[in-house]
Amino acid sequence: MTNSDTRRVALVAGGSGIVGHPVAMELKRQGWRVRALARQPISGLETITVDLTNRDAIAASLRPANDTTHLFYAALSPDPNLSVEAERNGQMLGNLLDGLNTLGAPLRRVVSYEGFKIYGIHLGANVRTPARESDPPHMPPNIYLSQRAQLRARASKASWDNVALIPDVVVGDIFGNPMNIALVVGVFAEVSRELGIPMRFPGTDKAYQQLVQFTDAGLLARASAWAATEEKASGEAFNITNGDVFRWERMWEDIARHLGLEVAPPVPLKLAQHMADKGPVWKRIAERHGLVQPDLSKLVGWPFGDFIFHTESDVISNVNKIYEFGFAERMDSAKSLIAAVDSLKRQKILP
Repeated sequence: MTNSDTRRVALVAGGSGIVGHPVAMELKRQGWRVRALARQPISGLETITVDLTNRDAIAASLRPANDTTHLFYAALSPDPNLSVEAERNGQMLGNLLDGLNTLGAPLRRVVSYEGFKIYGIHLGANVRTPARESDPPHMPPNIYLSQRAQLRARASKASWDNVALIPDVVVGDIFGNPMNIALVVGVFAEVSRELGIPMRFPGTDKAYQQLVQFTDAGLLARASAWAATEEKASGEAFNITNGDVFRWERMWEDIARHLGLEVAPPVPLKLAQHMADKGPVWKRIAERHGLVQPDLSKLVGWPFGDFIFHTESDVISNVNKIYEFGFAERMDSAKSLIAAVDSLKRQKILP
């Protein structure tokens, strides 16, 4: 194998996010040349700012990345209209691939990221579990089906192949990402503490009892490095989770105990509405503790919490496939969530 074959130059789309940032930092730790695509410069990373919806401007913006050998696609532009979301995100990936092709980048592999939505959980489906990568798709639109179509349309003429990773709820310590369950839990806990009330699960009794799962952001990053370099993984999709399952009833008690809070039976809330008046409470907490973000509306994505805490079916992925292909790392989900909350505290994002 020549030096050009072994050189690894990563481009991480969505490099500031809860998936992309840990991936970029892990690749950098492993000695890769790493660039990130993001809306704003990222501390410690070579960053390229680009609008992936602007097809005509992408190639010029990507010129510094014309030596990219591996693309890690974790960019996301959510929209409440599923059709708009699917079309826009599919085109973003297609535009990026075409831009790299125009530059003649020596791309060898694309690692893309999906989610449990590929199985229809967001549509209220009682997904057959443990969900398998071979399970049939549902009626589109679906953001991940749209991205798969963009990859498939280019695959026959491409020099690269694709590996898809399918995590579930990603647990990390990134600030500024609305889909961060550690922030949702941590902020809810601290507001409860400030108001002198128990930390009560804000979802339904049924959701409190379902079997669910996490994917640790660090574990996903290490799986990403594996997926980028494992020859056997070519063309495959892999569920990737911590490998354990839990009920919120136990997890809620574990995190409350760690934070020194009492628990009481659940009270189902629509957090997006119910926490709308808690801005002054959080500002008071932030000022007292010198936190980096006193504006609650800019800190946490309550609709994401509503979705997680009101899911009334088991959410379990079958992860045997990725283990059989060679990535067998596991993690304790309670320790993962506690570690993320503790890191957010160290960063002065939580008190």
